[in-house]
Amino acid sequence: MIKSRLFRDSDAVEVAELVATTMLTTNIKDYSRAYLENDLKELTSNNFIEKAKFFHCYVFIDDTINKIIAVGSIGPYWGRTNESSLFNIFVLPDYQGQGVGRKLIEILEQDEYFERAKRIEIPASITGLGFYQKMGYSFKNGINTVDEQQLYRLEKFNPQQK
Repeated sequence: MIKSRLFRDSDAVEVAELVATTMLTTNIKDYSRAYLENDLKELTSNNFIEKAKFFHCYVFIDDTINKIIAVGSIGPYWGRTNESSLFNIFVLPDYQGQGVGRKLIEILEQDEYFERAKRIEIPASITGLGFYQKMGYSFKNGINTVDEQQLYRLEKFNPQQK
């Protein structure tokens, strides 16, 4: 059975390993190893602990093996109260395509940072673009090319906020 809960500092090492495994297995199809290894320098266990002080980070755990299989965060977009951003959304490769990512987005979209925001942005990898589009996110300002970080900027407007 898969359960979700808020990230704990004690999850940090396992989460950092999950992210590295996912990037070097799944994202390697769209990015060079050098690019990914450079990104991973910022996605350390200490980094997740620090970010969790400012964002709401969720983990999904497969109870049958007591292992974290997915992670995702939501927080204010550059400190704004009416805009939020999704960050660091990763699902272990063995669990991709089984609805875990969809459930993770659903949890993030029930969070107070989503509910209070008029607009939610996500810096999307080339690898994740199609998934996020299926989840209702579209190109920010209609720009459908990657930026200098090799990411797409996607957004969704919260129908609950006017």
